[in-house]
Amino acid sequence: MQLQQRINAFSKLGDFISQFSSNEFKQKLDVTNNDLFFEGFKHQIKLAQENNGWFTTENITYALNGWSKQLNSNNLSKWLDRYNFNSTSSQKVAIIMAGNIPLVGFHDFLAVLISGHSVLIKQSSNDKYLLPYLAKYLEHLDPYFKGKIEFTEEKLQNFNAVIATGSNNTARYFEYYFKGKPSIIRNNRNSLAILTGKETKEELKALSEDIFRYYGLGCRSVSKLYVPKDYNFDAFFESIYHWHPIINKAKYANNYDYNKAVYLMSEFNLLENGFLMIKEDESNASPIATVFYEYYENADVLKAKLKDEKDNIQCIVSKDFIENEVSFGETQTPQLWDYADNVDTIEFLIKI
Repeated sequence: MQLQQRINAFSKLGDFISQFSSNEFKQKLDVTNNDLFFEGFKHQIKLAQENNGWFTTENITYALNGWSKQLNSNNLSKWLDRYNFNSTSSQKVAIIMAGNIPLVGFHDFLAVLISGHSVLIKQSSNDKYLLPYLAKYLEHLDPYFKGKIEFTEEKLQNFNAVIATGSNNTARYFEYYFKGKPSIIRNNRNSLAILTGKETKEELKALSEDIFRYYGLGCRSVSKLYVPKDYNFDAFFESIYHWHPIINKAKYANNYDYNKAVYLMSEFNLLENGFLMIKEDESNASPIATVFYEYYENADVLKAKLKDEKDNIQCIVSKDFIENEVSFGETQTPQLWDYADNVDTIEFLIKI
C-alpha cells in the first residue's frame, strides 16, 4: 500500500471522527460506512465515560475534535513530506499506551501505521474503548489494515521495536525489559508557564485552558508557574474564573478538598479561589486542583535553569521569552509534528 493511500484512509477516519467533535453528535451523510459505525461509536464513548470518571463528554469530544482537525490530507501530507519512506520495510511495532487523557496514544498508533508498519497495542485499562473501535473502522475503510492492527492484554511477544509510555518508575522497567529492541521510552514530564506581569486578560484566560483542560492530567497541562518577584495574582484569578464550574465535578472536587486539607494541616501558605489552589513550591509536578509557582528575578538565570531541566519539561508557555515556547492556550492542541519529549517518532520508525 502506498503512502498516499494510507493518508487517504486516515483522512476518511478524520471525517468520521469529526461527527463526534462537539457535545451534540451530528451524523453526516457523506461519511463512509456511517451506517455500520456511527451508533456503535456513540456507545463506545458512553462506555469510556462509565469506565473512567475523568473522561467526561467535554474532554472526550475535545480530544476527538483535535484529531478531526489533524486528520486531513493536506495536514498529513505536510507532516510526512519531509521524510523518505522508500527504504522502510514493514516491522511489527509494540506500543504501550498511557491512559491519562482520551486517546493519548493515538499519535503513536497513527505514526506506526502511516509509516507502513504493523502495530501491537497494549492499552491502559483507563482508556480501552475508543481506539479499538476506530481501528475497526480503519480496517473497513481499507482491507490493507486487516492483520496490521493487534490489541493484547497479555505479555508482549513477537515484535521488532517498541514505543512505551509510563511513569518514571515504569520507564526504568521498560528500559531494562526492552534493552534488546529499538525503542522510544517516555516517562513523566510536566509543562509550565512563564509570566512577566505584562500579560493581557485574554492571554491569562487562554492560559486557563492549558491548566484545566483534562483536569490537568496531561503531560502538556501546565502545572507550574514562574512569576516575577512580588507578582500580583489578582489578574490571574480574575481571568481564570470562568472555569469555576469544574468544582462541580465530583472527582475534581474530592481532590481539591483532600489536597486543601493536607496543605492546611501542614500550615502551608496558599492562595485559592474555591476551585484552584496555588502554592509556592520548587517542584514542577503539582497535584490535581493545584498549580505550583516559583518566583524569578533574572530572566537569563531562569532560562539557564530551564535548559538544565529540559528532560523533565514537555512544554513551556510564554510570550517572547524563550526559544520553542508555546503560545498561551495552545498546549492541548499540538500539531502532528509536535512530538512528545521532542523525539521524532517517524524518524525512529523509518530507521528500524
